[in-house]
Amino acid sequence: MTQYSPDIPVTQERRVFGARDLFTLWFSLGVGLMVLQTGALLAPGLGLAHGLLAIVLGTLVGVLLLAAAAVIGTDTGLSAMASLKTSLGRHGAALPAMLNLLQLIGWGAFELIVMRDAASLLATTRWGEASVWANPLLWTLAFGALATLLAVSGPLTFVRRVLRKWGIWLLLAACVWLTWNLFATADLAGLWQRAGDGSLAFAAGFDIAIAMPLSWLPLIADYSRFGRSAGKVFKGTALGFLLGNVWLMGLGVAYTLAFAPSGETNALLLALAGAGLGIPLLLILLDESENAFADIHSAAVSSGLLVRLKVEHLAVLVGVVCTLIAAFAPLAQYQNFLFLIGSVFAPLFGVVLVDHYLLRQRRAPNACPTWRGAALVAWGAGIVLYQALAHYWPDLGATLPSLILAGLLHLALSKVLGPVSGGGVAPAGSPR
Repeated sequence: MTQYSPDIPVTQERRVFGARDLFTLWFSLGVGLMVLQTGALLAPGLGLAHGLLAIVLGTLVGVLLLAAAAVIGTDTGLSAMASLKTSLGRHGAALPAMLNLLQLIGWGAFELIVMRDAASLLATTRWGEASVWANPLLWTLAFGALATLLAVSGPLTFVRRVLRKWGIWLLLAACVWLTWNLFATADLAGLWQRAGDGSLAFAAGFDIAIAMPLSWLPLIADYSRFGRSAGKVFKGTALGFLLGNVWLMGLGVAYTLAFAPSGETNALLLALAGAGLGIPLLLILLDESENAFADIHSAAVSSGLLVRLKVEHLAVLVGVVCTLIAAFAPLAQYQNFLFLIGSVFAPLFGVVLVDHYLLRQRRAPNACPTWRGAALVAWGAGIVLYQALAHYWPDLGATLPSLILAGLLHLALSKVLGPVSGGGVAPAGSPR
């Protein structure tokens, strides 16, 4: 299917996603091996009770911001990075587009690495290390090809023909079985009473949890621009990601504490591989290709603003790059990678959300200037605050303070420097 140019609004007849479509997509993207392993990061330091609390609070705040950003795509019909031109200016939007391209390539490679390691582990458990099916390179190439093929097909084909028809049901079955197995075999009451070792502050755990939904902020409009109405997009996105992320990250904490107390990635995967003959892990492993699809597709959309090539062709190039990185890079410093993403994009979307909802009141501007100085200054200040808090006062948390500061500073500077040019008609889905 031919995909739309990232800087051309999606026409009304192509806006086919309803609440069920967005729920299916974002539940699937909120579920995955990387989400399980992120939960494992919280387990030793916070324990089960505080770990689950950090997950629920962080995810809840994150999905509200994520769904609000999704509405921007529905209002404008533009891709995520193209819609930034109204907030940052035509040239100002090029910087986040480049950063988004880099971080999505990184995410795509990480997803392939996670899938490769899990598949190799399952094959080794079943056939031994000498088996050809235990070869990590084989799985890297296979998953890279699969994710690239899905990205080339585009979101409309993927969501409606794959996820809605059968993918979501297999994924739900895996999640239900893992949950039943946990309640049937683990001493959850004992784990609930056991405190964490204090190696991770609660605020840091909150930041890790909120980083999961916020990591999708720079690409969510690439999918919500195909939504029929803002209300359905908001509800489907928020509920889908909230349920999937809390469920799987919570399982990651519980399985780590119950069956893999060392907290190591392979220990968690071994515990999951031993549950239900490894079939639930295999189904979640297949679902991980959907996350890689989203990364590769949106990286192609972002690069489409920088290089005038078709999104389909760019998806092939991005998929090849992600596969090559995954073939030669180890999975390391993942927690630092999450913090780095949050430091850049959390304050950026503080600016974007304030600009779209408060300053322009969801209306399109009469014209986009070359630069929006107030927005760029506010974004930079938010990044500085995030890094300062993360390095010197980690117990305070960094994500929300940096997002709020950037948004308030942009609001104040815009009021001082003059009103934002507005007018025009209310966007599709606007209550006005």
